[in-house]
Amino acid sequence: MSQALCTDILIVGGGIAGLWLNARLRRLGYATVLVESVALGGGQSVKSQGIIHGGTKYALSGALTGSSEAIADMPRRWREALAGSGELDLSGVRLLSEAHYLWSPGTLAGNLTGFFASKAMRGRVDQVKGAALPPALQDARFRGKVYRLAELVLDVPSLIARLAALAGDGLLAGACIEPLREGGELVGLSVDGRAIRARRVVLCAGAGNAGLLAALGIEQPQQLRPLHMVLVKAPTLRPLYAHCLGGGTKPRITVTTHPAADGQWVWYLGGDLAEADGVARDEAAQVRAAQRELGELLPWVDLSGAEWRTLRVDRAEPAQSGLVRPDNAFLAAQGALLVGWPTKLALAPDLADRVVASLERDGIRPGDRPALPALPRPSVSPAPWDSLFA
Repeated sequence: MSQALCTDILIVGGGIAGLWLNARLRRLGYATVLVESVALGGGQSVKSQGIIHGGTKYALSGALTGSSEAIADMPRRWREALAGSGELDLSGVRLLSEAHYLWSPGTLAGNLTGFFASKAMRGRVDQVKGAALPPALQDARFRGKVYRLAELVLDVPSLIARLAALAGDGLLAGACIEPLREGGELVGLSVDGRAIRARRVVLCAGAGNAGLLAALGIEQPQQLRPLHMVLVKAPTLRPLYAHCLGGGTKPRITVTTHPAADGQWVWYLGGDLAEADGVARDEAAQVRAAQRELGELLPWVDLSGAEWRTLRVDRAEPAQSGLVRPDNAFLAAQGALLVGWPTKLALAPDLADRVVASLERDGIRPGDRPALPALPRPSVSPAPWDSLFA
């Protein structure tokens, strides 16, 4: 059997939430081990659009919600980290866009939605025109309105790579993860037969939390909210990072732009297009729906030679009544076990705050731990705009 290990905090799940938490705890002096069963970022994280929301899209009805208030400070915290002056040093992570945009296609309903969103979010939304428009909207035929948000868009693969570097020697690839108990109490986990003792175990494995909780005999209901995303790759594409406003409280379509390995841009399409009706469509029907949307909204973009793919994503969250989106990061404590979901990429720092606060309340402070041996290290998941167009 492999040598037993001891650590302060054992984290399960190598997405952005687990990696951010791991780096934050290490910076505070805690000894940590992070276990990933597949590949770093390979669940929800690498499929994210990389938007660090400030809550604006949650105020499209004209009223601030609990979610928009909880998330409002996230862009500042991420910007400080990207500058190397925040709670983590994320310098070197690629910033795809300094801003995200709200874009009205010119319809009455869309313009009204944009107006109410701008009033509700005073100071966080500014209308832009002319040369300040996103490149893809700088066409004489564009008749809509565009609002610049105080948000940003990150290249998620480079973020995963940076957080993995901050993990040092504490990453462990492990396929078989089982409870480690003494006297009926959880004292750690067994990972591929190796015992790892820890003062606290933190589960933040997204959809993987369900299986781990079942193995632990703990009931903490989880919900999956599915998406059917669309990717389009063409040499004619220009960068666009924007929510297209519809007449309701959700963006009609959300576009982000990502660099493929061959240097071409890929548009990654979410929003209402990817939700309920999109989930019900098969791949061919979803591509046709995306083509109709882009043809109507951006008729000047030549997509005649474009390549199209779709990607299904399950967003894992703590169960909510009616499958609604949780307002903020979630953390539940059961003895030595902490169970968490960030609920979205931007809220990874919020989840880490909650874990740190829980440790402080329980008097769990950094301890003296021996150096870790060389551990089998998990791989990093490829970006979907590379793997799907390979």
